[in-house]
Amino acid sequence: MIIPPMFGAIQSVRDGLEKRYIASYLALTVVGMGSWCFHMTLKYEMQLLDELPMIYSCCIFVYCMFECFKIKNSVNYHLLFTLVLFSLIVTTVYLKVKEPIFHQVMYGMLVFTLVLRSIYIVTWVYPWLRGLGYTSLGIFLLGFLFWNIDNIFCESLR
Repeated sequence: MIIPPMFGAIQSVRDGLEKRYIASYLALTVVGMGSWCFHMTLKYEMQLLDELPMIYSCCIFVYCMFECFKIKNSVNYHLLFTLVLFSLIVTTVYLKVKEPIFHQVMYGMLVFTLVLRSIYIVTWVYPWLRGLGYTSLGIFLLGFLFWNIDNIFCESLR
């Protein structure tokens, strides 16, 4: 999750894609590096380096999903401001409360938004991709289920 997104960012630059797509790839790279640092050290600071970029990258993805049918190089300042404010609030609260459930709920809200938008796009804009969309959704939900099982039963499952 570090090197492939870097290639995606490079290819996006070569193809002349908008900056939001380059930002998406770079955000995935940062999530990958943060996850690598956390799982290498298992320290709280590195956990933040893993989890907070997940929120930031998801905000970038939400922006991209809601702006994917807009005029090229246009900027939706209202949505951008809302997502930056959301990120700042989540970061501030998470640093104060230090409760992983808070992060999971906030991340879940962002992912839920992405899923709803994806379902809309697959259902109404590209209906011939429904099978792929629903298969992807099923695999994602299965991964989300396993992630939560791991979080809930981490102490007792070995």
